[in-house]
Amino acid sequence: VRSEVRWQRGSDQAFEALVHDRLDACYRLAAVLLGDRIEAEDATHEAMLRAQRSWSSVRDLAAAPAWLDRIVVNECRDRLRRRRVARSIIDRAQPASDQPSQTGPESSSEERAALRGALAALTPDHRVVVVLRYLLDLPIDAIAERTGTPAGTVKSRLHHALRELRAVYDAAAREVDR
Repeated sequence: VRSEVRWQRGSDQAFEALVHDRLDACYRLAAVLLGDRIEAEDATHEAMLRAQRSWSSVRDLAAAPAWLDRIVVNECRDRLRRRRVARSIIDRAQPASDQPSQTGPESSSEERAALRGALAALTPDHRVVVVLRYLLDLPIDAIAERTGTPAGTVKSRLHHALRELRAVYDAAAREVDR
């Protein structure tokens, strides 16, 4: 039985079927975007509550998975923005000597850590498009649908995000050479 057919059986049953089919994928998306399993669980839970409240507005059941992904992405984007603001406040309160030093990538685990750090340094909008494109392997049009932005904006954000990632990653690599 195709998922779309199951979703048509009634509003509550349809929503339950959608959540049953997509919950794991939504959690994985949140986990990659947020980089924290506990926060990903919270974000997924909050996104499901938001989705349930607005389920009656869904008209195109074929687009329901993308609609649900958009809610998860928006919840994660909000959390990333709040985290960025909090980090900025903490960074301003700390003297420069108390801030951790950056080390360059010396091994594959350090390279992964450097890449995670570079990804975390991106703005929420840039981080979302990079994760959706390269970790979930979505095409530009699907990313545009899930983020609610035009395809041209997605391409632009992706271009700028990759440039930022390269700069941060290259800076970490130069630290190793010193």
